[in-house]
Amino acid sequence: MALNLVIMAAGKGTRMKSALPKVLHKVAGRSLLAHVLGTTAGLDAQARIVITGHGADEVERAVAAPGISFVRQLPQLGTGHAIQQVVPALQGEGTTLILNGDVPLIKAETANRLVQACAGERLALLTIVLADPAGYGRIVRAGGGADGAVQAIVEHKDATPEQRQIREGYTGMMAAPTGALKRWVAQLNNNNAQGEYYLTDIVAMAVAEGVPVVGIAAPNETEVLGVNSPLQLADLERRHQREQAEALMEQAGVRLADPARFDLRGSLSCGQDVEIDVNCVFEGQVSLGDGVRIGANCVIRNASIAAGARIHEFTHIDGESAGVKIGAGALIGPFARLRPGAELGDEVHIGNFVEVKNSTLAKGAKANHLAYLGDATVGERVNYGAGSITANYDGANKHRTVIGADVHVGSNCVLVAPVSIGAGATIGGGSTITKDVGEGELSVARGKQVAISGWQRPAKKR
Repeated sequence: MALNLVIMAAGKGTRMKSALPKVLHKVAGRSLLAHVLGTTAGLDAQARIVITGHGADEVERAVAAPGISFVRQLPQLGTGHAIQQVVPALQGEGTTLILNGDVPLIKAETANRLVQACAGERLALLTIVLADPAGYGRIVRAGGGADGAVQAIVEHKDATPEQRQIREGYTGMMAAPTGALKRWVAQLNNNNAQGEYYLTDIVAMAVAEGVPVVGIAAPNETEVLGVNSPLQLADLERRHQREQAEALMEQAGVRLADPARFDLRGSLSCGQDVEIDVNCVFEGQVSLGDGVRIGANCVIRNASIAAGARIHEFTHIDGESAGVKIGAGALIGPFARLRPGAELGDEVHIGNFVEVKNSTLAKGAKANHLAYLGDATVGERVNYGAGSITANYDGANKHRTVIGADVHVGSNCVLVAPVSIGAGATIGGGSTITKDVGEGELSVARGKQVAISGWQRPAKKR
């Protein structure tokens, strides 16, 4: 039986007070629409259709992918009008699942429950019981009881005072028999307070035809909350982050110093006994091995951190597409920066105000303060002095620096790549190294110190 997935994403979102189309605003680092598309990627849908309108070009560019098609609703004359535009693109006579692009936290399980409840034969509505359902269409049931058959949905602005007392609201998401849906939306009119074509009017049509209408209760309010304002967006962000925090604590035993001050904007896998302090942000794909400890105020993006490593406070790790790898027992920070291609072996130390980019450091290597390592290969047990840098860029091309095992690089040195430092060599402090250094050699390259007796410092003229 064919399944059509339709996501409505045409609205302007005036209350967002933003030039950005509403469905492109972000929760946990991903657009609202991307959340819905990602959640439903596992559904076996023959057609995946996004209805765009306001900012259509921008929205379509943002989520374009194989298997996704777009239908434009111009102008926007209501939800029923939106589905009228998509009718020619619907496939088969099975089920059409209709979701909202500004309701990002709908779960795949809930969407699938709607599809199963419909089964190509029934109209299945996703509903939610709220203490204050203001703004929601009300579910009108036979006899007024919670178990009565669904008779209609009345939009909030068209509801009578008595109907507004109903606490069961319609979430805007449904699954309908595709053939019947095509027939029903063709009969819609805009004789209502908004002057719009309401998709909810098809409920009364289904009842009139004897098509069963069923209400499927959403598991919780968070899953069906939409975004219409920055305040709602912020509320949904915190709800989502709390859910993710609780899942990490319950499923992996992660110790979060304060779940309310935790942000996950991607995926995070954790071993046993992981500890995460406050105000940490995780983005992209991050994995933390057993016993990893993350200090406060760290940002970690696209990185793999092995068991027992300690990431001290205020460290910034950004692997971008190349990733960052940190070995077991490594000590990083505070105030360190690891950039794409940084690969640190076991027990490596990267201290305060040290930056590492596209470089490998073997086991036990140390750069404890105020240093830069770019495009470098560093051997085991190297000690890299404070203020030292690899000068890896000649203004046009990048070049590599190779430092052998057990090398000692003094403070304030410049290693001008391409250059190689042999194992066991020592670089005297303040040296600028432009030529290769052999194994075990001491290399000093600096101006001779001169002392001038009797020199007088210039004095200010009065």
